[in-house]
Order: sequence, then structure tokens, then C-alpha cells
Amino acid sequence: MSDRSSILLSIRPEIPSAKITDGMSENERFQNLTLRPILKLQNFMFVAVFKNYIAKHKNSFYELTLEKRLDFIENAIQKDIKFRNSLKGIVIGQFTLEEYELYIKNSSALNKRMMSMVVDRLKDQIQLFEQKVLV
Repeated sequence: MSDRSSILLSIRPEIPSAKITDGMSENERFQNLTLRPILKLQNFMFVAVFKNYIAKHKNSFYELTLEKRLDFIENAIQKDIKFRNSLKGIVIGQFTLEEYELYIKNSSALNKRMMSMVVDRLKDQIQLFEQKVLV
């Protein structure tokens, strides 16, 4: 294992709830061993990137109801290909070479899992996107 790989693996948070079983699919195993820890590690980056996305879209997000804000998050990630690709890059850049080799074998299915997890993560933290009121 290269120095880069061992360093990347050493900084990832452990997720005790991410169980690994013998009957698990390769994609599910990749999700639990690689994607979940990376998404947790990169959480603050996802929040910052999404706040910037809101600003670039003239803060229209803040005028929406809660339900529409949740839709906004999903649409931003599912339909804005440039934004989606930048989020994928934030994750893929944290892969070890060995993980990248596994990823490219089934990138389409893994991308779907990855983006679904990012959507859920941002929706679960929607309170972080409240506009600050200056007094």
C-alpha cells in the first residue's frame, strides 16, 4: 500500500453502524467501507459547496418552503451535471488507487449510490442552510 493510500485510510472516520457481511454485494461493501467514511469526512466540504451553489443561484433557495428546499437540493444534484460532477470529484479524490480500480468497474451504479447518499446527507442537515439574520 502506498503512503498516500495509508494516509487517506488513516484519516477516515470509523462508522460502527456500517456493517460488512458475507452475503453483501460488492457495491454495498464499497458503499460501507469506502463511500460512507468519505462522505462523513467530507461533510463540511459538501455543506460549503452547497452554500456556494445557493449563492450562485441568487439565493432563491431562501424564498422556498421547506418541501421546495428539499426538492431544490435533489434537483441541484440530479439535474445540474457540472455541480454533480464536482461533488463526485470531492469523493473520488479521496479514493485510494485500489478503491478507484474497484470504482471504475461499476462506476454507474456506484455514482447513483454516492449521489443518493449526498442528497440524503444534505437534506438531513437542511438547518445548516438557513440564512443568517444580522441584527
